[in-house]
Amino acid sequence: MSAKLHGAIIVTYRCNARCNMCNVWANPSKASEEIGVETLEKLPRMFFANITGGEPFVREDLPELVEVVRRKTRRLVVITNGYFTERVISLCRRFPDIGLRISIEGLPKANDAIRGIPDGFDRGLRTLLELRAMGLKDIGFSTTVQDINCEDLISLYRLAEALGYEFATATLHNSHYFHKWDNKIQDKEKVCGEFKKLIELLLRSKRPKDWFRAYFNYGLINYINGNPRLLPCEMGKNGFFIDPWGDVLVCNGMDEKQPIGNLREQTWQEIWSGGKAREIRQMVQKCKKNCWMIGSAAPAIWDHPLKPILWVLENKFFKKRQRY
Repeated sequence: MSAKLHGAIIVTYRCNARCNMCNVWANPSKASEEIGVETLEKLPRMFFANITGGEPFVREDLPELVEVVRRKTRRLVVITNGYFTERVISLCRRFPDIGLRISIEGLPKANDAIRGIPDGFDRGLRTLLELRAMGLKDIGFSTTVQDINCEDLISLYRLAEALGYEFATATLHNSHYFHKWDNKIQDKEKVCGEFKKLIELLLRSKRPKDWFRAYFNYGLINYINGNPRLLPCEMGKNGFFIDPWGDVLVCNGMDEKQPIGNLREQTWQEIWSGGKAREIRQMVQKCKKNCWMIGSAAPAIWDHPLKPILWVLENKFFKKRQRY
């Protein structure tokens, strides 16, 4: 098994949010049908895993799921909207070695409009502050940048920097996973302009990790402008998703769901080495969607470091004319 195998475990499609860029909440899974610990015990060893949804904390048995997955990975991060503060704190007290990423889509006005949760920003920030107070080390928040929140991007970055949180970004995508096919940036120049400001700040950082985050954000600009991916997508080689019904996917960005097997019914080896997996991997190689999501872009940066390194050298150290 690859030392860099990474997996995203989608434990539910139920969600308390009503995000404008995602219709998962309108297409929920049923609690009685969702995968449990017996299925997760069949997962392989991983380098990195995240637990996501929907909203994972709607599952009452989430601690039991986390207990299984954290035994199978070097690093585990749970992704949440942060609304259920008490549940988040309880989980992190039990498992202080996990990471938490809270989705915050802007300052209060923009966040609550996008997420459709009254007081969602306040809840999310309160959860972040509680996690810091209890000493959790791997904490951060993420933002999906679009027209109505792009002007908050730099403020959110500065908030994360001031409070010592990790800060991740994304932009609008369409796929079966989101049940959306009409997400679109309207004012590309304005949105990309805010990303450029963030890139400048990241390149000024003393942390090499931030320099490569600058490159990731450069990739988001590239994607918004409709250009080919900066680096090849190799989902299915080292990365996978498993959905609430146990279907294993090599990609969550396709327009149609393309499972390579079901972990409830098969062993991991049967799925990962099977004919369907080889077929879908070939589809990924020919895919023209050019998605640039962290789940596929970060591994590509790890596996193909030369191009990102040269970009960092040129834009941080050699200070040539901006390429973004």
